[in-house]
Amino acid sequence: MNRLTVRQRAEVLSLLCEGCSIASVTRHTAAAKMTILSILRTVGYAAGLYLDRELTGLACRRVQCDEVWSFCQMKEKRVPDVFRGTPGLGDVWLWLAIDVASKLVITYRVGCRGSASAAAFIQDLADRLTGRIQLSTDGHRPYIDAVASAFGGKVDYAMIAKAAIVPDSAEDSEFCAYTVFGRPDPNHINTSAIERYNLTVRMTDRRYTRKTNAFSKSIDNHIASVALHVLYYNFVRIHSTLETTPAVKAGLAAKPWYYEDMIELADRTFAEPSKPSGLVRIKR
Repeated sequence: MNRLTVRQRAEVLSLLCEGCSIASVTRHTAAAKMTILSILRTVGYAAGLYLDRELTGLACRRVQCDEVWSFCQMKEKRVPDVFRGTPGLGDVWLWLAIDVASKLVITYRVGCRGSASAAAFIQDLADRLTGRIQLSTDGHRPYIDAVASAFGGKVDYAMIAKAAIVPDSAEDSEFCAYTVFGRPDPNHINTSAIERYNLTVRMTDRRYTRKTNAFSKSIDNHIASVALHVLYYNFVRIHSTLETTPAVKAGLAAKPWYYEDMIELADRTFAEPSKPSGLVRIKR
């Protein structure tokens, strides 16, 4: 059986991580579609395991969270009634948490937008941190109970919510911030860092580009793609403001990774890296 070299697989990864679709990667590299999907699943699954293992004991102080909408197979309104609520069919939400100082994506979760996903996501976030943090989110209500359960009283938490705009009023603004728990610093109550990362997600992960046919047809591939791009963002991509990677800034890596390092990670994780089928699950 012919197998792509490390350099060829790294080229495939580079195109996937820069926002190319599966079809366009096929045209650029002449690799078969199933080969590209195999690389995506293999490296994506290895990335998920690595992130889960390494992103722990983080001494972050200011954290921001948000959710990004996407869908798998079809939009929610087109899901037949008999299949509504089926995991991986219809709307799929990506929950993200970022460290403001290092720009490190601390954790993520692929799931629904309800209370169960919020609770699991925030609990996972709390388990990865040491010390007290200031947390900022949007006004999504499930965050409140999730933060209370995961952090108890050991958090300074504030929400950013849309406010009513009064015409000709200089005092009212489009957004308002309010304290939920603790004593957050008003100067640091915002979601600008996570909103900027949301834009990065939509620009670099083709499955999140709106109004295209590049959306995921398989939830396994969708989760693998998310893990792949989080690993790429944290360890490979040079952040323009930091002039290094978030992982280096956070002390998780000595130097920026290359695409070949991602391939090596996958090869270490799998005895047969071309056969990862069934290994990716909705668990984050």
